[in-house]
Amino acid sequence: MADDAGLTRAWVLHPDIKTDQGRRNPAASLEEARALALALPGLEVVGAAVVPLPRARPGELFGKGKLAELGAQFHDREIDLVLIDGAITPVQQRNLERDWGVKILDRTGLILEIFADRARTREGVLQVELAALSYQRTRLVRAWTHLERQRGGLGFVGGPGETQIEADRRAIDEAITRLRRQLAKVVKTRQLHRASRAKVPYPIVALVGYTNAGKSTLFNRLTGAEVMARDMLFATLDPTMRAVTLPSGTEIILSDTVGFISDLPTELVAAFRATLEEVLAADLIVHVRDISHPGTEEQARDVTGILAGLGVGQDTPVIELWNKIDLVAPDERDTLAARAKRREDVYIVSAIGGEGMGALLEAISQRLEAPTQGAELKLSFAEGRKRAWLFDHATVIKEVETEEGWTIFVEWTARKRAEFEQL
Repeated sequence: MADDAGLTRAWVLHPDIKTDQGRRNPAASLEEARALALALPGLEVVGAAVVPLPRARPGELFGKGKLAELGAQFHDREIDLVLIDGAITPVQQRNLERDWGVKILDRTGLILEIFADRARTREGVLQVELAALSYQRTRLVRAWTHLERQRGGLGFVGGPGETQIEADRRAIDEAITRLRRQLAKVVKTRQLHRASRAKVPYPIVALVGYTNAGKSTLFNRLTGAEVMARDMLFATLDPTMRAVTLPSGTEIILSDTVGFISDLPTELVAAFRATLEEVLAADLIVHVRDISHPGTEEQARDVTGILAGLGVGQDTPVIELWNKIDLVAPDERDTLAARAKRREDVYIVSAIGGEGMGALLEAISQRLEAPTQGAELKLSFAEGRKRAWLFDHATVIKEVETEEGWTIFVEWTARKRAEFEQL
């Protein structure tokens, strides 16, 4: 039952299955699952626990003794919702709900709920709906009206009744087809925007990283924007882009992207591919890591794996940013600084405090430097605007005034030449 504040009382379980090949640190996994639950409005996380399992039982996941023990605990604490940090089958979900008398949500369902709550742009909303329907197609949908009433959710993990929401697969398939058609139009619009940027080709620098690594805080510091930045998983879902002028004078487009997470639902990897297209098109990737997190190495491997899965090539340069250094103890900080110095593309920063920003911007400038080439240009007196642009944006070696106008010798990059040709 919901409490007096209208919150759904939830309990988080992390099944630590000994036979899992990709088994992670159970304590860190439980903490991450709890943080996911706290990221969803309308929930009161009453408790959380790791449940060691020699193996997963196909019918109910847990053995009979553990089922009874947990069921009694949930009954005594008046739990409404149990969040299971992992994938469960529709059969397991149905049996657990029957035995415990609570609503069950697995990791994928929880992440989809969070995404539904956070998506703001048209593309983000469509992608969430598409991912939700793909997930829903594989399982029975039962009523969970509390959160739906409270926050106007999409209803893909519950709704008015079993027989009313996407009752047959044909209806879901028709909805998926319609959403894909709408999403294709939105993606086409983004491609047109990208094409228009290519005419004035600024380099794209994409911030990527595990969720809650501090990307949005860094983005805000570098751009002066006010993107939602909180100590919360998935604070940013929709891609945000801003123009930034580096101290060197180079203009770039900085892109803040959705945070990655371990075991990202396959439905979301596919549905959010368009959101991550800016990463695929990036001239430079800045991998932001929360270096204070105990699982930072595992998180970094997750991000690297997802980037590879998205098709990000090895030819795209990557800078690794060890963020949140302000949260690290002084002695450990010295050790990290020594480690970073031994690696060419690692920088230590505090996005919230501003430490290391100068070195980061210098590194970005260096990675984006392109070879220059000489050119001889002839401009008429009527092309004074182009002449002024050259003095502002290229290196003018020599200028000779003629009867018809000017002959100007410049050094510039291919990118600057392309910009000039668009004038």
